[in-house]
Amino acid sequence: MQLTVYLAGQIHDNWREEVRLKAEEKKLPLVFVSPQTNHDRSDDIGEAIQGKQPSKLHKDDVASDINNFRTQVLMQKSDIVIALFGEKYKQWNTAMDASTAIAMNKPTIIIRPESLIHPLKELSNKANVTVETVDQALDVLSYIFE
Repeated sequence: MQLTVYLAGQIHDNWREEVRLKAEEKKLPLVFVSPQTNHDRSDDIGEAIQGKQPSKLHKDDVASDINNFRTQVLMQKSDIVIALFGEKYKQWNTAMDASTAIAMNKPTIIIRPESLIHPLKELSNKANVTVETVDQALDVLSYIFE
């Protein structure tokens, strides 16, 4: 059995690559999908498809429509969602993706540091599992295959 895992979270570092490599080391039969991780591509996709927009508001709006469409398709096709919350970047998109996954009844794992226990308490309560590290999240996935 192979599972598809949607990796929600900030796109400013290589945490997804860490997940992929560690999953390969554990020989887990997982396929990973994610939001668009090329920040410029994500910001510019609306204009790339629909042409120059009259303002930043319109540019962001058309990009958001297309990014949300992409996320919805990939998340619906996923078996599991992992949402990583870090301390370095604002986490609005991560919270939105985690909330969407929970609303879609997708099995959801939240990864968050101890310092974010309080601000994420309600979201953590709605998720299936909350852990503090990528390794712990992968241990949860490993348990599925035992």
